Amino acid sequence: MTSITLAESAYLSQDMLMKGVIQSTITVDRFFDLLPFTPIHGNALAYNRESIIGDSQGLAVGGTITATAAATVTPVSTSLKTLIGQSEVNQLIQATRSNINDQMAYQIASKAKSVGRLFQNYLINGVSSTTQFDGLLTLVDASKTVAATGTDGDVLSLAKLDELLDQVTDKDGQVDYIMMHSRELRTYWNLLRALGGASIGETVTLPSGVQIPAYRGVGIFKNDWIPVNQTQGASSAATSIIAGTIDDGSGMVGISGLTAENAAGMMVEDVGIHQSKDEKLIRVKWYTAVALYSLNGLAVSTGIVQ
Repeated sequence: MTSITLAESAYLSQDMLMKGVIQSTITVDRFFDLLPFTPIHGNALAYNRESIIGDSQGLAVGGTITATAAATVTPVSTSLKTLIGQSEVNQLIQATRSNINDQMAYQIASKAKSVGRLFQNYLINGVSSTTQFDGLLTLVDASKTVAATGTDGDVLSLAKLDELLDQVTDKDGQVDYIMMHSRELRTYWNLLRALGGASIGETVTLPSGVQIPAYRGVGIFKNDWIPVNQTQGASSAATSIIAGTIDDGSGMVGISGLTAENAAGMMVEDVGIHQSKDEKLIRVKWYTAVALYSLNGLAVSTGIVQ
């Protein structure tokens, strides 16, 4: 049964309960402060990635120009996917047990959080299908993958981070973000403490005003959607660290979120009353995906075991 139950609704309507719901699990993803979303017509965005640049040469006086090869591109298409959830609330419950917390409002907020978390998951782990868009671990090009040097993986080091950042080149070496699991972030703090006298207070300020830790001026985003159970040799506790750039509006660099132009962002849709039950139906949905414009704007270091 998908409708909220009478027993569950009672938790939100008690004499001594203060207005509001205390959430036992709160997921905060600061990356949303940085990630732009591009509205598109239709259900897919077509764009071209640079494949081979036109050649050039040094020319002597009276010499013959032979550098005539044309630049080539690779056409790419990214399709929007539907992320959706539906809330069903009995009308009697809504009418009689919304004096402190609006039953439907709470269910809608919960669905919106669920849809948001589904996007966070797909952003990292998505594999293109009828229901998922490609995530960063799928989009990264093999040439931009920094493999572990150890058979059973590598321990995170500052040199490893340097090698990762060197792979991101589409903004002339500027890197906009680093993402790692909280396990690796703790290792990073330990590395800084071990330096002796080094400051661990380096931060960057996001557009929202929130400060996050940084390495070499690049913001580090904690992301626990990055798996820590990847296989590397005999280890089944490996993970990946991601670095890259954000689209600057040109559609030529980094990544961008996509959303439908005529239905932008997460939407709440009033479906109406259930045809055979006294329940109101509300859908929360988001038509979205993630585009990687340049393969040089995303790099991943794999096989990190601590």
